[in-house]
Amino acid sequence: MPFSHDMVHALAVVVDLINTSPEADGRDSLATLEELEAFILRHQVSGVEYLNPADLAEVRAVRSAFHAVFHAPDQPTAVSQLNALLGRTRITPNLTEHDGFSLHIHYHAPGASVAEHLAADCGVSLAHVLVEDEWERLRVCAAPDCSHVFVDESRNRSRVYCDSRTCGNRIHVAAYRARRRA
Repeated sequence: MPFSHDMVHALAVVVDLINTSPEADGRDSLATLEELEAFILRHQVSGVEYLNPADLAEVRAVRSAFHAVFHAPDQPTAVSQLNALLGRTRITPNLTEHDGFSLHIHYHAPGASVAEHLAADCGVSLAHVLVEDEWERLRVCAAPDCSHVFVDESRNRSRVYCDSRTCGNRIHVAAYRARRRA
């Protein structure tokens, strides 16, 4: 499934958001407002003027909701969980150009909080993945010591590791060494 630029961007944001959770690697990378601000800047989330402690709590709640979608046991459960999140979100499609990006659609309502912004824009991108019957592309890394999530954009849906250079390489090297010892 070819993804549009804004969809690829939103999916990367949701993956990175989920991977900041303690469930991903044992450390909460969104524990402070400073870390949330760095996340917002890194992903060029537009329209965020200031952050407060309530924003941090709300973003962490949205992160948990997205985490549940990626870890859903089946597509109907993922759909139900995503619908619950989107149902709590004001969605107002708006065509926009900003920060050097060509014309694209934002789904968050004007004046939305950063959590609602992430829920709307990332949630709609995940909804498109589910509508296109591509649920199996929402994956959890197959490395036994990694819980990161990713979106498998490979042509034949064969990607199993969040990063082939770290997790994939580590698993392949371990298998090679085991074969050499045998």
